[in-house]
Order: sequence, then C-alpha cells, then structure tokens
Amino acid sequence: MSLFENRKVVVIGDRDGIPGPAIDECLKTAGANIVFSSTECFV
Repeated sequence: MSLFENRKVVVIGDRDGIPGPAIDECLKTAGANIVFSSTECFV
C-alpha cells in the first residue's frame, strides 16, 4: 500500500524546477487522485 493511494492531491510545480505534469505522473503511479495541478514561476 502506498502513502498516496486513494488520496486527493494538489500539485504545484516550479517552472525552473520540476514542472507539475512530471509530479502528476509520479503521483498517479503511486495511486494518488490529482485534484489540481499547476506549474508556477516563483521569482
């Protein structure tokens, strides 16, 4: 059983770091339910 299995997750990625879609794919394979995903620029 995974830590994220059957959990709702909000993903905020970083434009210069790890983008949201990349984090999405990792969490989906862990069984998470992605509720919101975005890639932001933090200056």
